[in-house]
Amino acid sequence: MRFLVYIPIFIFVGVLNAQNLDLPYHQIPEPPNKYTSGNVVSRMIDGLGYRYYWATNGLNDKDLAYKPSADGRTTLETLQHLYGLSLTIVNAPTNTPNLRPIDFTKFSFEELRAMTLKNFKTASNYCLNKQPEDFEDFNVIFERNGKKSTFPYWNMLNGPMADAIYHTGQIVVLRRASGNPVNPGMNVFLGKTRE
Repeated sequence: MRFLVYIPIFIFVGVLNAQNLDLPYHQIPEPPNKYTSGNVVSRMIDGLGYRYYWATNGLNDKDLAYKPSADGRTTLETLQHLYGLSLTIVNAPTNTPNLRPIDFTKFSFEELRAMTLKNFKTASNYCLNKQPEDFEDFNVIFERNGKKSTFPYWNMLNGPMADAIYHTGQIVVLRRASGNPVNPGMNVFLGKTRE
């Protein structure tokens, strides 16, 4: 009888591992061959993607419901915010407006995680090999109730991109506080994880 109980667990763990391997940023990609404006921005997004991948890997229901205080955000609410930031990051190179408000509560944790990682990868690819003049055409556009606000890409760097790095760090702290720390083999300097 014990054998029958272990089979579904191994299958479940195998399915989770297969899903994780389909997502970008299990490890950071190899760096580009040269330093250009686009390659530096792309690499920053890749570093964010790698951190986010491991910060969110293996989160459970207890972690997702955890919040440090009564008026703080839960881990899941922070992940919803991070997804919104990833949309802003991926939309700027194509001058796609970011429509507000958006209800992110309709997405499961798995959906939020996958969509966020894919947005980071797509944004990184958009920026790869771009030259300084290309960034002059990238705009951060917000649209609310038919009114648009447009900002240069500079605001992306100190705004949504920096904010996403900040909140990814919060996920690391929140999950440690809820008793499920990140994989200790994660090495953000090398962009690889010992497993």
